[in-house]
Amino acid sequence: MTNEVTVPLLPCASIDDIVTFYTALGFQTTHHQRKPNPYVALRREDLHLHFFEMAGFDPEQSYGSCLVLTSDVGELHGAFAAGMRATYGRVLVSGMPRMTRPRARKNYDGLGGFSVIDPGGNWIRVVQNATTTPAPATMPVGRLAKALANAVVQGDSKGDVPQAVRILDSALARPQADDDPVAQVEVLVYRAELAMVLNDQDTATEMLARVDRVVLTADQTERAASAFDTAADLAGAMR
Repeated sequence: MTNEVTVPLLPCASIDDIVTFYTALGFQTTHHQRKPNPYVALRREDLHLHFFEMAGFDPEQSYGSCLVLTSDVGELHGAFAAGMRATYGRVLVSGMPRMTRPRARKNYDGLGGFSVIDPGGNWIRVVQNATTTPAPATMPVGRLAKALANAVVQGDSKGDVPQAVRILDSALARPQADDDPVAQVEVLVYRAELAMVLNDQDTATEMLARVDRVVLTADQTERAASAFDTAADLAGAMR
C-alpha cells in the first residue's frame, strides 16, 4: 500500500471564475498561477480539484467530469447549498454554474447522488459511497416513481434534459386514480427543476402551482419534505 491519491485535472475558460464559485462551496485555494499556464488547485477537506484555463474554451461543450464518493450525500449537498445562499442569495438551479438535488440513482443501485455543474461546464458527480452504504432493499414502485427514476438517469446522470422532460411529460399526461401523491409531488418538482435548466420559467411556475394543489395526508407531507424544500429553492430562484 503506497497511499496513492488521484486528483482530477479539469478544463475551464477562466480560473478566476472557478475560484469564485468553489470558494462559495467551501474550497480553499492551495495553488494559483498565471504563468507559464493559468492553473489553480482547490481543496475542501479531502476533496481536491485542479483546473487549467484554455483560451477559447466553451464550457457548454465541455466533457469534463469526475466522481466524488462520500459517506453522506445529504450533508455535502447541504453545505454546498448553504454556501450558495451565502454568496449568491439562492441555490443555483439553472444556467451555469448550477447544482442538482440529491436523488436516488436507478443506475447506481438506488443510492443517492447529485451533480455540481461548475463555470467550466464540468460535472462534479457526488454519489453515496457504495462500499460503506448498503443499497436500498427496494426499487421504485408505481408508474410515477418509475418514471421519475428513469428521468433522473437521463437528466442528472447523462445530462439529457430534453429526454428527461419527455419521460416526465408522458407520465404526467395520463394521471391514474391509484397514483401515489408523494410521487406526484416529486415528479412535478423535478419537472419544474428541468424547466429551470431549460430557462422555461412559465412551465416551472405551472409545475410548482400544481404541486400546491396535490392533496396530502400529514404522513405524505412528511415523506415529501425533501421535494418541498426543492420547490422552495426553485421558487426562490425565480424571484
